[in-house]
Order: sequence, then C-alpha cells, then structure tokens
Amino acid sequence: MTMIVHVDIVSAEEEIYSGRAEMVFAPAEMGEVGITPRHAPLITKLKPGEVRVKIDNNETLHFYISGGLLEVQPHMVIILADTAIRSKDIDEAAALQAKARAEEALQDKSGKLDYAQAQAQLAQAVMQLKALDKLRKRGG
Repeated sequence: MTMIVHVDIVSAEEEIYSGRAEMVFAPAEMGEVGITPRHAPLITKLKPGEVRVKIDNNETLHFYISGGLLEVQPHMVIILADTAIRSKDIDEAAALQAKARAEEALQDKSGKLDYAQAQAQLAQAVMQLKALDKLRKRGG
C-alpha cells in the first residue's frame, strides 16, 4: 500500500489545491525540499518557484508560487503562498507584459516607482515564465 500525505496549497485569495499525494516538492529558502508521508515536522520560508505535487506514478500537478511558508506535519503539508497558480493557468501574455513593465520601471531613474517593488515584480514574472516553460517541456 502506498503511503499518502494530505496537501493544502492556499494563496491570499483562495484555496488552490486540497487533496492527497505521495510526495511534494517545494522551493524552500535553502533549496528544494521533497516531503513524503511521515516527514519530520518542519516550518520554512519558500522562495518563488515551482511546487510539484506527485499524486501517483501517473500524475503530478505543477503550481507556481510567489513565495510563502511551508508547514509539514507527519500526515499533512500546508503551503501558504502570497500567490499560487496552477502552471497550466499561467497567462503567458500577462506574464510577458508584467516582465516588460518591470524592466521598464527599473530603467526609469526618475524615482516614480519603488525600485525594490519593480525588482520583485520582475522576479515574479520571470519565475512564472520559467514554470510555464518547464510545463511545456514536459508536454503538459
């Protein structure tokens, strides 16, 4: 019998995923972590990137998160993200526009926009595009 863990992925706006999985991969601050059932309790910050939820040998779900927190209990994984999007729902055109706007803002030396905010927007757009690219390469 395959062991399972319950997974909840929640953004500031809504619950993105709630269900069972064999394994979860997440972009922790110090590097990617893989969580299996009965994992030791853990709380860590997450950086922007891809979360993979392996349902079984035939199905893995892919999500983009903008950062957040990961809480692991022996039979539960909770990801609290500022933004979480299923990779298949990423709007490539919107991400490309956001990237262009952020790059333009970084070039604007007039001080109209907060530099740190522009950098964060650029990083988020780039990570969304990377997640979309990975999904395409896998044929999803």
